Amino acid sequence: MKLTKNPITKVLAVTMLAFGGYSSGVMAQSTPAVVCPDHETPSSKVPSQRVGRKIQDAFEAYSNDLVDEAISILLDIDTSDEFDRAYTDRFVGNLLAAKEGEAKRALTYLEGAAKKKLLNDTEHAATLKLVADLNLQEQNYATAVEWYKKWQDFTCKEDPDVYVRMAQAYYELKQLDKIIEPANKAIALYDKPNKNPYVLKMTSYYERKMYPQTIEVAEELVRMFPDTPQWWTQLGFFYMLVEDYKKALSTFEMALNQGYLKKKSEINALAQLYATNEIPYKSAVLQVKYLKEGLLERDAGRLASIANVWHQAKEIRKAADYYGQAAALSNDADHFRRQGTLLLAAEQYSQAISALQKAVELTPEDESGNLYMAIMEAYFYQGKFKDAHKYVQLAKKDKNTARSARSWEPYIKDKAKNRGINI
Repeated sequence: MKLTKNPITKVLAVTMLAFGGYSSGVMAQSTPAVVCPDHETPSSKVPSQRVGRKIQDAFEAYSNDLVDEAISILLDIDTSDEFDRAYTDRFVGNLLAAKEGEAKRALTYLEGAAKKKLLNDTEHAATLKLVADLNLQEQNYATAVEWYKKWQDFTCKEDPDVYVRMAQAYYELKQLDKIIEPANKAIALYDKPNKNPYVLKMTSYYERKMYPQTIEVAEELVRMFPDTPQWWTQLGFFYMLVEDYKKALSTFEMALNQGYLKKKSEINALAQLYATNEIPYKSAVLQVKYLKEGLLERDAGRLASIANVWHQAKEIRKAADYYGQAAALSNDADHFRRQGTLLLAAEQYSQAISALQKAVELTPEDESGNLYMAIMEAYFYQGKFKDAHKYVQLAKKDKNTARSARSWEPYIKDKAKNRGINI
């Protein structure tokens, strides 16, 4: 599951601000770095003059896009002063963090700077968070959570982005139950709704098979982000999972009306829901529409599916037509049989006989009794009693239809006799 990318991209901007402002008081800001009630802000510190000149040289190199040169200048700084060391290591770590592939090396410097706890409040807080972010980026998930907690303990602040990253780390650690608390806190703190904590909550519940809770979160996603097609269809599938087919149908229909259904799986789901909710006509119409548009494949299975719902909708001729199309592709005896029996019901006797005879050709002799009986009926209702008698004799050979065939035989003979036909 992918969420918003870790915000390491602001490192360069933060670094530039720090480089340019170390001598003029980076501590000055509208919101204090630490809001703990008993916290006493220490006096602002600045690097020594000698180290400060080196840092200024590094800043000038960085300003001219000479990042490697800036790092080299900083690495050359040799100082026994603990604050100078921590201050310099923080800048080295910041610059390395902004370079691809240098995260692990950056962490060495940043963690060292943070552990000494000598930096000014703003610098220390920013370093704690950056160490956490980099660990998350490097997939050191448990370590990332530890550093986020250190940032929270130091600053007494609640940041929704931090809570989301903690929840993401718990997800990666497969500690699914721990996702819920930070996700809920993030949801409560965001000024503008953010999908990420909802997705994390939903995933936590779903992977733990807590489906009612999963649905509750999915419903929230639809309410909060109604213009996102994904949440509508996902909610519909969740309703299907718990067999709440009426709500599933309603959800998918609303998604369809808003133009949100774009995938074959989504159209298939809605078609299935129409049939499940005893609205086969709409299922057929829907499938035919998207078959013509090319989203649904035109194969024997699809055509037979459409035929089946047309049959349920009592659209007998349409059902027969689609079984015929399926049979033309599949050469399947069952498709020909279904086409034939439906045509028989629609009193299309000649066409029924043609389809049923194709079914006979594809069916073992000892399993053809019902087909012979159907062909017999088609001939009988056309008044072709000799042909009807021929097929009733064939049906008598099948133990499954022998009894029915024997009861039909005298009836055929009587009808033929009344018409002056000698059998």
